[in-house]
Order: sequence, then C-alpha cells, then structure tokens
Amino acid sequence: MVLFPVLMRNENSNSSTQKGAETVLILDFGSQYAQLIARRVREAGAFSLLMAPDTPIEELAEHNLSGIIFSGGPSSISEEGSPRCDDRIFDLGVPILGICYGMQLGCSMLGGSVEGAHAREYGRASLSVKNATGLLRGIPADTAVWMSHGDQVDALGKDFEVLATTSTCPMAVVTHIKKQFYGVQFHPEVTHTPHGVDILRNFLYEICNVQGTWRMSDFMEEQCTLIQEQVGDQRVLCGLSGGVDSSVVAALLHKAIGKQLVCVFVDNGLLRKNERDFVETTFRDHFDIDLRVVDAAEAFLLDLKGVTDPQEKRKLIGHRFIEVFKESAEEIQKESNTEVTFLAQGTLYPDVIESGHGYSGAAANIKLHHNVGGLPEELGFDLVEPLRDLFKDEVRKLGEVLGLPDGIIWRHPFPGPGLAVRCLGDITEPKLEVLRACDEIVLEEIVAANLYRSTDQVFAVLLPIQTVGVMGDGRTYESVVAVRAVETQDFMTADWAKLPYEVLASMSSRIINEVRGVNRVVYDISSKPPATIEWE
Repeated sequence: MVLFPVLMRNENSNSSTQKGAETVLILDFGSQYAQLIARRVREAGAFSLLMAPDTPIEELAEHNLSGIIFSGGPSSISEEGSPRCDDRIFDLGVPILGICYGMQLGCSMLGGSVEGAHAREYGRASLSVKNATGLLRGIPADTAVWMSHGDQVDALGKDFEVLATTSTCPMAVVTHIKKQFYGVQFHPEVTHTPHGVDILRNFLYEICNVQGTWRMSDFMEEQCTLIQEQVGDQRVLCGLSGGVDSSVVAALLHKAIGKQLVCVFVDNGLLRKNERDFVETTFRDHFDIDLRVVDAAEAFLLDLKGVTDPQEKRKLIGHRFIEVFKESAEEIQKESNTEVTFLAQGTLYPDVIESGHGYSGAAANIKLHHNVGGLPEELGFDLVEPLRDLFKDEVRKLGEVLGLPDGIIWRHPFPGPGLAVRCLGDITEPKLEVLRACDEIVLEEIVAANLYRSTDQVFAVLLPIQTVGVMGDGRTYESVVAVRAVETQDFMTADWAKLPYEVLASMSSRIINEVRGVNRVVYDISSKPPATIEWE
C-alpha cells in the first residue's frame, strides 16, 4: 500500500485547514448539488472543500483529511472522457462516500460494473434498509430517498456488501469492507431525502470519526495567525465597501494586525443613495480604523461609457478599482515611508466557485466577479483573502464572533460592481439617479413591512427597455423597473421571496408616482438556478 503523508497547506494560502482542522474533501464530478454537500458537512462541524476530480493525489494528501466524498454528476462512466479520479485515492487511508455517479465510479474502480438501469429513477423512491449499522445507523427500515440517475451498479466486485435496496435498484447502498468505500445511489444532501442529513452525519461521525471541532471562533484565531504570518510587519490596504463581507474582513484584519491596516472606501459613482455617508459614519465613529475615502466616480463612469456587456463591465470596474488602490498605496507609502504590498478583499467561496477559479474542470464559469476573475493579471499586490473558503452565512457568524453590530452583519449584499450590474445596458448618470431612487423605495418598503431580516437580498433593477403607459390623460413611453427579492442560506442557490401583495403594490405605486421616468414595475419570480440573483 502506498502511504501519503498528511501535510499542512502552504502558509500563505489563508485557509482554515492550515492549522489541522478536520477536513472532508468533496470531489465534484459536475453535480448540481456539490456545493450543498459541502454545506451539509460544515453544518455537521467538519471543514469541507470542493476539489476537481483530477486534483493530483499528492495535493489531496496535503489536507488534514478525515474523509472524501465523490459527488454525483451528469456523465455516464462508460462515456469517453467522463470524469475520473486517481486510482490511488483508496490508498489515502480515509473513508470515501460515493453519491450517485460517485457511487458508480467507486464501485467500478473496485471491480464492479455499471450499466444503464432497467428503469430510470427520477424523484422519490422507497429505500429498504437491510443493515441499519454504520452508514445507516438509526435510519428507518423503510424511508424515502431522492433518486436522479439513468445508470446504476449492475454487479459488485469482491468484498462488497449491500446495505439497502429499492424496488428497481437492488444495490442502492453498498460498502466495500476492506477499502472503506461506501456508495449511495440516491442524494442524501437534498431535503427531499428526509433522513439524508442523518446518513451524512453517520458517515462523518460513525465512519470518519469526525469530532465536530470546526468552530468559527477557531477559524477567527487561525486566520489571525495566518494573516500575521503572511503580512509580517507590512501595511495592508483593505477595500472597504460597507457590506458585510468587506466589513468582516476589515474587523478581522484590525484584530490581527491593528494599525498596520488602512481601509480605502472608493466612491465609484455606482453606490446606493447615501452609501458614502453611511460607511464614513459607521467606520470613523465606531471603529478605530484608518479610513481613507477616494472620490473616483468620474473615472469609473468614463470607463463604462457606452459599455453594455456585463462581463466587460465587471472587468473594467475590477481594473479601475486596482488602479485606485495602487494610487492610494503610493500616497500611504509617501506618508509613512512604508511599502504597501498587500491588498485585502472580501472574496467568498461562492465568488470563487462561480468565477471558475476555485478548482478546474467541474465548476462552470457563470460570471466574473470583479474581485476574482475581473482582476488584471499584473495586480501589483499580494492578495489577502481570509474569507475565500466561507459561505455568506458563515461570514455573518464570523462577524458575530468579532463583535460587529447587527446593522452591518445583517445588511443585504451589494455587488462589488454596484449599480452597474443593476442598470442593464449602458450606464449614464441620469439612469443611475433613477435606479437609486427606485432602490431606496424598495428597501424602505421592505423595512416598513418588517421583512428585511426574513429576506436575504432585495433590490431594484433598471431594464434597458421602455413601455407605453398612461398618466393623467397623456401617453407615456418610459422605463421599466424590476424588483428582485430572494431567500437563501448560502447564495449558491436561492428562491424568490413570496412578498405580500400589499407590499409589492406599495412599492409599485410609490416608484411610479415618485420616480420621474418610470411607468411600469415588474416582479422577478426566478429561482437560482436557473437564474442568478443579480441580473448581470
């Protein structure tokens, strides 16, 4: 047997796995539920990361591994070019759970065979448990599970045992006794499998012997140490927007390095109404942080003049932000005679995944984020991104541990590119003024209806179309505004919020009556996926 050493990751990676947190890696074979698996593991108290199936085995071994999960995926293992992983993965000496495609792949690698199912299963199925120990400990003898597969394991290799079946899948849950491999043909991570979380927790606690030691307070202390090691005695420039992500980064950095931190708030002309005043008041009056405010609205709007493509908008905004940060760094260096080589950002795990920069192969590049895929190649700074392994709700938990006020922790997200990605089409100052006024009304109504904390992101979008209307006795031909409100836990998936009709009616009435140039309001009832939360 080949033994792989368990090593710590590079000391500059700003990863919470560095200090030895129990880690479960999810190899993503293209599943639409891969991020949900990662969430379920973290909720159970172990740290998780998504990795590409073809990640070198040596890189997998660098983590403090407790277990590995093979996700599902849309491919058939019999297809040429279907994703696979290194056969040596079973020599890492940790338990492996295969889900759907992951089960089929693992069984195939260990001597089994996979064929097209006699009856495809999509939706609920009844699982009959034959061995209620280990992975299935405490699971009822008959329980519902969520199936989504066309292929299934047709024959098992040596040393396999069947733990559960369905009427059309005689090998619905299996285990390989010698290799610590477990396979489930259904999806335990989705809510449609009532005892799915119990099965995942059994894998973590009964099989992987996870201790549930991953805590946000530990993450905070570990990140403080990592930040100190990374930056030394250098000064760090933090791009502060006033949103929860950058605010938590600023608070974390201030705890770690104190006066070495300089926060720069850039007024890019794409902000919400009164946003600049809010940020200045909050951070100058309540925090002992060196805050610099840069008015760069003219430069940003000039860059965006005539640009309609959303990806290009994000790239241009990312480039301009870096130029502003470089200029600010030069000024700070002149003042203090100390070089500023580090730039801190509130990049989150969903940003990394959606931009296709988290791992190669499985993650589609859905959109560039101005602080991930939108950055210029020649950055000029070393990045400090202590939140890049966290989901949004985890960032809020970290904010609570850091003692940030609720008013910041529970602010609805505002995109880094600002109103540029909520003003569809070309950007002009008159359009931005219309959008600001509409957005302010939408938020006022949400707050007045006591719905701000029960929704996760609510905003207005100015569409690049005009429609006919009637005001008084005259015909109008004016702009359309869309209202977007979503509910979500991790911002990787989201459902549209079922706002009360009277709240929507009040929004519409006020926007049309109070904002000159708008004669129609529509409500976005799209979920993510297939739509994204932002329109661009």
